[in-house]
Amino acid sequence: EKRTMTLIEKKGYHDSVYMKAAKIFQGIHTEKRKDRILVRYGDDSVSPTLTFKDEYSQRVSYELAFSALKYQDILEEILLDSCVYPCPSIPDELTSLLVVMLYDLQDRKFQAREIFDEEEPVAEVRKIERYLYSYRTKLAAALARCRIKHDALSIEYILPETIRKQEQRASALPLCAWINTLKISLQDVFKDLKKKGFTRVETVSDFDHYTYCMDQHCHDVLVFPSSLKEELLNLDLFADCKLLLQ
Repeated sequence: EKRTMTLIEKKGYHDSVYMKAAKIFQGIHTEKRKDRILVRYGDDSVSPTLTFKDEYSQRVSYELAFSALKYQDILEEILLDSCVYPCPSIPDELTSLLVVMLYDLQDRKFQAREIFDEEEPVAEVRKIERYLYSYRTKLAAALARCRIKHDALSIEYILPETIRKQEQRASALPLCAWINTLKISLQDVFKDLKKKGFTRVETVSDFDHYTYCMDQHCHDVLVFPSSLKEELLNLDLFADCKLLLQ
């Protein structure tokens, strides 16, 4: 049976991830001028000390928080246009959670989240989730109006051009993978990649699809073309954590 490590389908996260992402977002969200404040985020004078159960939880919590930050203006516009915000039953202290969970909900195309049996439910997360999901039709309509107003195919195209160009440059950067020398040797990685049809080249400028090269400074790091991300994650080397994508 082939073991794969495919890109994660968007089904949502554990309750704890939403709470951590909201706390991170609370500390980094863009403050508006007092005469322009329409969405209030409560008091963020005390920076919380966050602890994570593992590296994955930490990574996705920060990714979620910074995605919400990137789209903050758009998410606020959707909340206001749909009349989902303000809501008397949701205090300002939970606005960050509302924005973070709205970003994730629209990223899942307003589909229900998969609930994980083993997780400990968080009351605030479940409350916000039920509230947003009950208004999913209005939220989707507000997002559609926002796209039409900006003549944008998707939410990504509503971003300022400077940010979109930065993202395009980032997505074009080569992929780096660490060799887990506790599980495999450098030579065995070379042999395995050769069997899979990969050719080793000298530098990034020599890339031609199924190629890779050694990092010039770290001899346990391999560099691949950015276009191969999904195919790389389907290799046994990645599924067995013998290669770790940075």
